[in-house]
Amino acid sequence: MSVAASAAVVALVDYTTPAPGKLSIPSFSSPHLFTHKLSRFSRYYAPQRRTSRNYLTAVKFRRPFSPVMEWQDCTVKMDVDVPISVAYKCYSDRGAIPQWMPFISSVKILEDKPDLSRWTLKYKAFGQDIEFSWLARNMQPIPNQKIHWRSLEGLPNRGAVRFFPKGASSCTVELTVSYEVPQLLSPVASALQPFLESLLVRGLERFANFARSYSAESTPS
Repeated sequence: MSVAASAAVVALVDYTTPAPGKLSIPSFSSPHLFTHKLSRFSRYYAPQRRTSRNYLTAVKFRRPFSPVMEWQDCTVKMDVDVPISVAYKCYSDRGAIPQWMPFISSVKILEDKPDLSRWTLKYKAFGQDIEFSWLARNMQPIPNQKIHWRSLEGLPNRGAVRFFPKGASSCTVELTVSYEVPQLLSPVASALQPFLESLLVRGLERFANFARSYSAESTPS
């Protein structure tokens, strides 16, 4: 036993057996309590021999449970019969997105911070009325090439729209939407991915019609 442990035991014994003539200090209620206290002192003060191997096998690194979020990605693409500049301009109009994206009910751009916008998703699926909202920030775009965003609060999501030229009067629009789901719901979320993909395809089909109408209206007669 080390010197520190010996001193601790002496202190423990002095506490339980006061000298005659001095103020009596209550003793432990049972010998078992004394043994318990002593073992605690011994574990704390007793020297421990640890090799690298013993130390690593004694410590267990456990991943604490937490609602860790996992990303799910969904990408769709479609050819659009408008010039790439027209497609880019139409998609940049966030306020018009509810006109062609089936599950987006409103997009409100903040007046004092035009790079921020509040989105509301409303859709009836699986016998339920689904509704989510989030605040999104549009990141620095690349004109006629890329528009991308990420949510700051609310429903966690991020995404990007990329534009690829096919000719003077057509282009390919590729939409990628990523969203976070709780780890425990990952199996359910993967089952929902085909459903989201179908919604995004419908959205791009409607966007293609929207962009063609815009191009026709803006072309001088």
